Amino acid sequence: MSEQSTSKPAPVDASLSGAIQQYYDLTKPRVVMLIVFTAFVGMLLAVPGMPDWKTVVLACVGIWLAAASGAAMNQIIDMRADAIMARTQNRPLATGGLQVWQAVVFALLLCGLGMLVLVLWVNVLTAVLTFISMVGYGIIYTVFLKPATPQNIVIGGAAGAAPPLLGWVAMTNAITPEGCLLFLIIFAWTPPHFWALALYRREEYAAAGVPMLPVTHGEEFTRLQILLYTYILVAVTLLPFTIHMFGALYLAAAVYLNARFMYYVYTLYRNYSDALSRKTFFYSIKYLMYLFAAMLVDHYFWDRIVLWTLGQV
Repeated sequence: MSEQSTSKPAPVDASLSGAIQQYYDLTKPRVVMLIVFTAFVGMLLAVPGMPDWKTVVLACVGIWLAAASGAAMNQIIDMRADAIMARTQNRPLATGGLQVWQAVVFALLLCGLGMLVLVLWVNVLTAVLTFISMVGYGIIYTVFLKPATPQNIVIGGAAGAAPPLLGWVAMTNAITPEGCLLFLIIFAWTPPHFWALALYRREEYAAAGVPMLPVTHGEEFTRLQILLYTYILVAVTLLPFTIHMFGALYLAAAVYLNARFMYYVYTLYRNYSDALSRKTFFYSIKYLMYLFAAMLVDHYFWDRIVLWTLGQV
């Protein structure tokens, strides 16, 4: 029996603190936290030394507001499907904790504030790219791609891959190959990440009528696609080292993280279980955070480590 048929939504807290929590949950805070983190890393990597911290803070605030708005749009459009799936049935609109008009006003307010911050205190290019990313996820992906094609994650992944590029542009006011490479890493990471989730949630997606790859093409085909996209991800994550964007410290971290990811993915491909699919999904989140953290450490400390090793520090 599927999880969707046995679990029930949590009761709605009608207090003021409960209402605040409902609005907070509408922003998908854990997802937005990862978005802002990768954007923040992009900001730090874009400059050789320490960035202008006022611009960093304002850019993070603007990107957070826009990402939160996109998350709210996603939940407004997906509220009926969310009510069916166990993973999402406790979301504010699915439980009735918030009314649709409240969520719409909140999403528009977040969007307006985010764009205002980015235009006035960061730069127009960052604001434009952030707006495109927000609409790409909140509307284009949710309305047109998600319910229409099993390749929704691949096509719509461009919006989710934008944050480090947004951070880069916030500091440089330019789209550069290095910033695009950070974008490409998350773009390649997105399919194996989400398809691992879709595998162990496939019955819920089927019940909600969402044509995720495991629903339309089956478990075995999805596992193969996860494996193939992970090969692409491994290759893409090595590119920053080959173009001298990062040094050996990043390379060592990337090789280790990729080896662990490949172990999970290859084991999943050979011998499937829902438990392993779940582990693969959660490791993929850690993988991305650790990979971007390794970029930061390499960016700021690798040259010093080399000089110290050579006895010049």
